[in-house]
Amino acid sequence: MRANGRARFYSTPTSTTQEEEPNVIATAGSDVFTPTTGKAPSINRNFNTTKYGGRHTVTLIPGDGIGRELTDSVRAIFKAAEVPVVFDIVDLVPDETGNVDISEAVQSLRRNKVGLKGVLFTPILRTGSQSFNLQIRKELDLYANLVICKSIPGFPARHKDVDIVIIRENTEGEYSGLEHEPFPGVVESLKVVTAHGSERIAKFAFDYARQNNRSKVTAIHKANIMKLGDGLFLKSCEDMGKLYSQIAFDSMIVDNCAMQIVAKPHQFDVMVMPNLYGNIISNIGAGLIGGPGVCAGANIGTDIALFEPGARHVARDIQGRNLANPIAMLTSATMMLRHIGLSSYADNIDNAIYKVVADGKIRTRCMGGNSSSTDFVLGLIAELR
Repeated sequence: MRANGRARFYSTPTSTTQEEEPNVIATAGSDVFTPTTGKAPSINRNFNTTKYGGRHTVTLIPGDGIGRELTDSVRAIFKAAEVPVVFDIVDLVPDETGNVDISEAVQSLRRNKVGLKGVLFTPILRTGSQSFNLQIRKELDLYANLVICKSIPGFPARHKDVDIVIIRENTEGEYSGLEHEPFPGVVESLKVVTAHGSERIAKFAFDYARQNNRSKVTAIHKANIMKLGDGLFLKSCEDMGKLYSQIAFDSMIVDNCAMQIVAKPHQFDVMVMPNLYGNIISNIGAGLIGGPGVCAGANIGTDIALFEPGARHVARDIQGRNLANPIAMLTSATMMLRHIGLSSYADNIDNAIYKVVADGKIRTRCMGGNSSSTDFVLGLIAELR
């Protein structure tokens, strides 16, 4: 929720292992929500997560690029903060053909109901296979992608006091994965929009706004050109808005939105949009607040939630160089803690993040400094203790 002007943030063959000691020293938020019962997303009820002896079991998918370094940071911080969480670790590593078996990760998430994930790399030139991220979201029907674009005081950014929530439909649109070549040199790529998918993401957005004291929902679309597909999405949002009289509703064409959010981001509150537009706009939103290293996110289904940085950058160029900013992964993790009912631990970690950033003594490269990832993590640990 908005509170005191501060953001509360909310592989070898695939194998699963229990939590190991993180090697962070060597390698190197936000609104509260959870999905509603039944058809609509629930926002205030925790999922029935796996819990033994007072400790929650959470699936951890380290991911590619800097993913393992950042998830090691989370594990080190959780240990320092004595967070009662045990990680069920699932590594996703391509075989010799470049394919990845996601079945063990899916089983773990179905069992635990909640997970934390680093970004997974998808090769551009591979044909005939879907993104591994997309496979997981579709298999588990994680239909709502939530991205928190919230300024952190003291973090260098192009705009101050940005406070935008971007909600993206996660299973349809241009990312339906339906492509074929009916004739050599001609490719047909299908964009799928359904009333069911549009209505439930619209309801998620309005429920989220209501539960988190947000005042407006803006639907982003291209219905002036794609009159049937985007027209259906827009009408679903308009109809849903009529059921939430306390929440203001407006809409904006996506190309105008791309300009408006850069020029005047403070006009936006909660934004809801189809899949491809959400992917693009969430990255613009990350740029507004300082880059992908500070943007928290999550993917929500009816009974499973998977948390990951909101801007999905693998950052292979800095992999293994101890340069990555861990804030986005950490704030995604604190969102997860609130989701499973561990808000006090989340508050402690978020407060430490704010204190270290505000002090300005430890600044990673994206903050205009020369501090390492390890420096930042050690600074957080010192603040927590």
